[in-house]
Amino acid sequence: MLDSSKASPALSAAQRTLHIVATVEKYLCLSAFAVLVTVLFADVISREATSAGLHWASRVGVWANVVVVMAGFGLASSGGVHLRPRFLDRVLPTRWNPILQRLQQVLMALFCIAIGSVALSVVLGSWRLGEVELTLFLPVWPVQAMLPLAFFVAALRHLLYSLYPSLLPVESGAFNVAGTSAEAGPRS
Repeated sequence: MLDSSKASPALSAAQRTLHIVATVEKYLCLSAFAVLVTVLFADVISREATSAGLHWASRVGVWANVVVVMAGFGLASSGGVHLRPRFLDRVLPTRWNPILQRLQQVLMALFCIAIGSVALSVVLGSWRLGEVELTLFLPVWPVQAMLPLAFFVAALRHLLYSLYPSLLPVESGAFNVAGTSAEAGPRS
């Protein structure tokens, strides 16, 4: 992170925003994972003790997993460990990297806005129809709302990265090939 005492007010605000969002995503992910593990463990114990599981456990586990995955999407992006195609990294001249880096962030933000918009229309449709989960008799839209929320937050994150490239996390990637580094860019 940058020393906020030397940063512009806008950069400091962006840095604080990203920090708060990442913190909320971490706690949300951990909480949902704890629910997932607890419910599934209780279901297994119930099956072993009574030969009957908790009829609602798998559905709650699936919903908790949706929260884990969507919060994890943001955490991967904020940590620089998301998957990214790298096959063109060495094709373009190194001097283009700053422009390409900003363009990449803008395109990712636009992609997230598009997917978030589609997801929002699904959530609004479920809400209007009053769809409920048949096992739990609860509305499905609150859990579905994690999808557009995660994509819109990711769009904000990537827009901030495009405006303030110094806030970009050091990219480590999920899979690095031996003998290469995450920082290895195009040669020219």
